[in-house]
Amino acid sequence: MRTQRLLSILMQLQVNRRVTARKLARMLEVSERTILRDMDVLSTAGIPVFAERGVGGGWSLLEEYQTKLTGLSPQEIQSLFVSRAPKLTADLGLNQTAEAAWTKLEAALPASARRQADFTRQRVFIDTRGWRRPSESAPSLPALLDALWRDRQVRFIYDSVLHEASERTVDPLGLVARGSTWYLIAKRQSELRTYRVSRIRHVEILDIGARRPEDFDLANYWERSANEFREKLPQYWATFLATPTVMRWIRYRGWRLEEEQAEGERVRVRLRFDAEEEALQFGVSFGTDVEILEPASLRAKARDRALGIVELYSKATSCSEHLAETAEQESRQHMDAGKVSAQSRQTWRRAGELING
Repeated sequence: MRTQRLLSILMQLQVNRRVTARKLARMLEVSERTILRDMDVLSTAGIPVFAERGVGGGWSLLEEYQTKLTGLSPQEIQSLFVSRAPKLTADLGLNQTAEAAWTKLEAALPASARRQADFTRQRVFIDTRGWRRPSESAPSLPALLDALWRDRQVRFIYDSVLHEASERTVDPLGLVARGSTWYLIAKRQSELRTYRVSRIRHVEILDIGARRPEDFDLANYWERSANEFREKLPQYWATFLATPTVMRWIRYRGWRLEEEQAEGERVRVRLRFDAEEEALQFGVSFGTDVEILEPASLRAKARDRALGIVELYSKATSCSEHLAETAEQESRQHMDAGKVSAQSRQTWRRAGELING
């Protein structure tokens, strides 16, 4: 266990060059005191690790030091090949280069490790697309990625939620994929902003260096931003009595079920919605299979909605009955007219016979 942790510390220092003890402790799920003891062990073993104090300090390796550790455990191989996301790399325009990199990585592994990689690939596949919601088109992604690699500002046209287009000039800081939806994290006028990439068009990479905050961490920012977004979402709570059939629909559609308790042949459930209208639509859409218990105002609105539906279809029934009676009368008139016409033709034929002798 300790040997694996020492190797992980060494790899982190080699990749990042400077890492704080607190960050290492959080990553490896140990205390900072344990990390300090591990650093003493590495130093005693001849690894050139040293500490830098003050703001921006941390543990580092000498620049010229390069470890040749290449051994991968079966679990590490599994994590590498499970984490592949072909759809996302294709969005970035890196599908061919990513495939080539994975092929080279697999070729560099020993024969036993290659078997482990193939074993994993044939058993786990990650598809980021949803069933109902089609993947968004993000043609601006390659240009945004290029600007990130080159640390350049970008100018683009952004379509807001209300489809109002406006020009933005930003310092790009990172790209985040949530499911199959891409977001650009950028700094605009000294404020951090999040842009949906599918709404970005006409990207122009400027010959101006992007200003990146020294303490910016993409993963930490996204986690904090996502939590704040969820907390600000509108919430509307309602309680229902639902049949088992409706409960199957609730679980299938993934509605936000907060409480559930059996009451006879029905189930008492408490659901969270974004707005009252959404809760009302749910309450009336299943007819008598769902009864709204609370709030009382929602129950009253459901009663009014149900009465309106009854009135609408009562009018529709009366109208259809009237149309049916009108059609029947017209049919009778046509039949009577047909009879008169036949009688007239017969009378004129007899008159002709008498005239012609």
